[in-house]
Parts: sequence; structure tokens; C-alpha cells
Amino acid sequence: MELNGQTLSLSQIAAVAYGDERVRIAATARTRMAASRKVIDDIVAREDVVYGVNTGFGKLADVRIARNEIETLQLNLVRSHACGIGDPLSEPEVRAMMLLRANVLALGFSGIRPETVDLLCEMLNHRVHPVVPEKGSVGASGDLAPLAHLALGLIGEGEVFFDGKRMPSAEALKSAKLKPTRLAAKEGLALLNGTQAMHAVGGLSILRAKRLSTLADVAGAMTLEGLRDTPAAFDERLQDARPHAGQKAAAAHLRSLLENSEIRESHRKDDLRVQDAYSIRCMPQVHGAIRDVLAHCEQILEIESGSATDNPLVFAETGDVISGGNFHGAPLAFAFDYAAIALTDLMNIAERRIDRLTNPDKSEGLPAFLARKPGVESGFMVAQVAAAALVNEARVLAHPASCDNVTTSGGKEDHVSMGMTGALKLRSIVVLAENVLAIELLAAAEALEYRRPLKAGEGVEQAFKAIRQIVPALTGDRALSGDIAQLADQIRSGKFDKL
Repeated sequence: MELNGQTLSLSQIAAVAYGDERVRIAATARTRMAASRKVIDDIVAREDVVYGVNTGFGKLADVRIARNEIETLQLNLVRSHACGIGDPLSEPEVRAMMLLRANVLALGFSGIRPETVDLLCEMLNHRVHPVVPEKGSVGASGDLAPLAHLALGLIGEGEVFFDGKRMPSAEALKSAKLKPTRLAAKEGLALLNGTQAMHAVGGLSILRAKRLSTLADVAGAMTLEGLRDTPAAFDERLQDARPHAGQKAAAAHLRSLLENSEIRESHRKDDLRVQDAYSIRCMPQVHGAIRDVLAHCEQILEIESGSATDNPLVFAETGDVISGGNFHGAPLAFAFDYAAIALTDLMNIAERRIDRLTNPDKSEGLPAFLARKPGVESGFMVAQVAAAALVNEARVLAHPASCDNVTTSGGKEDHVSMGMTGALKLRSIVVLAENVLAIELLAAAEALEYRRPLKAGEGVEQAFKAIRQIVPALTGDRALSGDIAQLADQIRSGKFDKL
């Protein structure tokens, strides 16, 4: 992949984050970067006072830095800002972070040397991944602490993961035949200002959430068949009367999953119910709205992937260096909170369907809690309880991080985005949602066992077959924890993506 500061889709980011695709800086980007670097070199030579080049940072912006201390300034910036706390980000998240940072630097507004960005790309290509603690960023001036840990790797300090081991950066760079860089004027600041940590964590989470938004149709269609409910509410004419894109797409997906259902035909004539419960009937409206939310968030992330997010920005055509606030994470912070709320509601509706499958007061001719011998056995009784517990946790996590503010840096940075908090919360909610949908798929598949020999819709039968390749039918009580975990892992790996 040639990086030119272009917009990157979530699938393109994932190809590098989860795969082995190599990256390099495009020739046109190299030219732009060299031009902006010359502006910085000329400023240093003239000894003009420019923020971040020969001044302190944040509250210390009024402190003038002597020319012979400019390199020390950048080195100290990286070291002092590496204050991350907690578990390291995953390898895919760090790879996405490295890719995104290299790409926005390739825009040529940062004044960084092309060779410094080349090293970032080569670390990515050689799978030298800095250890980046996940906590410590307030999302303005960007993700300072996480990006500082990333920058430590480039200068041969801190730790990295390499060849399956956690080790000192200098040792890993030597093994990979790479040389650490020595930061020149403004380069430390160019590496630290930006939204790429929250973007990496939140972006990969939204990609997983998109998978769940379509998988919910599969689980819901299977539940509908297990309950002997009706697909009438998915009629195309209803959707055309309220033509939200997500709603139309979800309804079309549900119709395709339910095509040629023997179960539906078996009760079409004698079914006295006029309408099903909302958790069944309103799937196009709810699942569709969630699709639309995630599409909106994805659009924001694509714009951000090709945006200059550090400060100050260098405009080579005029030689101007302008301080601003492009590092502020508000657009992403709002998106992550929005996605978290939407995904939590996806869990809400899925849990209600699980209850309908297991609750003998609501299920249509199914044994209580889907147990073979209700009373002696409890079947899926506590699987529904577990789903309720996960939904409760998601509801707590869905409280927006972006509506909070804590003034930092001696009052200079008096409004921050909390975007990294939002990204981490979203990631946690995604994990919870993967498990809730795993529970629904397991329960719905079990319900279909009681509808045999009749077959469900063609798409539902494909899903049933995929589930049974992973988890057998519940012929008697057993610990379901492992079944749920196995199915959640398969969801995560894309097992059900083509249904």
C-alpha cells in the first residue's frame, strides 16, 4: 500500500492491521514532506520563534528554546509524554495506529523528514510493534501518551513486541536491521499530535460492530423461525414507505434469509396472531438504524484517516506555520459514543428475543428454557441471565465519554474530547455484543431442533449448519460457557460474514 495521505477505508486499515500487507510512502508524498521540512529547517536557521520548533509546549509555549537544545527538546517531549497506563493495545490496534500515523504525516503538513516516516513504515513491515499502554489519553492535543509510546520505538527507547517477544526497542530494531532515528526540530511534536490511537481502537471496533449489525439479522431470522413468527413486517412496500437506507437493507437481508421456509408455510393458514412482538417485527427499523449509525461513523473515520491532525501545520507554498486545533478528537469522540449507544441497543433487542425463546410464557410451543426435561434440566435459563448481565454492563459503558471535560496542562488545554475513553468503551461493548449474539444464535438453533423435520428459510438453514459445526445440540444440561465463547470467537473471525 502506497501512502499519500489518502483516505483509508476500514477494510484497508484492517488489511494492514490484521494481515501482512506492506506499506511505503508514495513519491509525491515524499516531495511534499521534503518541502515542508525545508520550511522548518529555514525557521531554525533564521531563529524565528515558532511554537513547537523552538518553544516549549502547552503552558510552556512562552519559553524560548536555544538552538543547541532543539533536538533535546524533541527527545524530552517524547520521553516525558510516554505516561501510558494499563494493558498494551493489541497488535492489530498498534499496526492500525502506525499505518494511520504514517499516512497523515505523508500529507506533508507536519514538517517531518521523509526518512523518519520511512522508519515507521519499515517497523510496520518488519512487525516491530511498540508497546502502547491503552490508557492515558484525553484526546486533545490528540492522543499524546499513546503516540509518545509509539515514538519511543522509533528512537530506540521503550519496549516493543517483536518475533513473539516483548523486548527493548533498541534490541528489536537491531534484529530487524533497522536504525533508530534521532529526532530533528519539530519531529517529536509531529509524531505525538494526532488522533491515531483513538482512531485505531475505535475504527477496528466499528468494523467489528458492522459485522454484528448484519449478524443480528441472521440471529433474529433464526429466532423468528424458532418462534414460528411471521416475516410479514419485512414486506418491501413497508420499507419503501419509510426509505431509510439501513432499514431497507436490513429488511431485504431478512427476506433473503427466510426464503422458502417450510416452517412458515406450516402455520401460515392457522396462525391467528396479527402482529409479533416488537423485537421481531421491528428488526428492520432497529437493525437498520444501527447500520445507518455505523455508516455515519465510518464516514467520519474515513475523512479523519486522510486529515492532518498535528500542530502547528506547515504550508510549504507560502512558508506559513499556523497553530490550530486539528488534533482535537471531537469528531471521533462523538462517533464512538454514538456507535456505543447504537450497539448497546442492538444488544437490547437481541436479549429480548433470547427471552422470548426461553420464557415458557412467551415461546410458541417450545419447552421451558429450551430444556429437554424442564425441571430436571434448566437448559438455557441462565444463558438468558448471562445475556441480561452483559446488556447491563453495556448500558453502563454506553454513557458518553465525550460529554465530560477535565482541564489539563495547567489550563492551556481547557477542553478535551475524551475520545480514547470512548474508543476503549466501544471496544468493550463490541466484545459484550459478540457474546450476546452468540447466545441468541445458540438458543435460536436449539429452538429449530424442536421444529424438525420442517426446515427454516434457506439462509437460516445455512446459519444453523454453521452453528452445528461448532456447537452440538443441547441433548442434556451442560456448561454453556465454552459453547458461547467458541461461537463468539467464530463470530469474531468472520465465520458468519457471508450469510
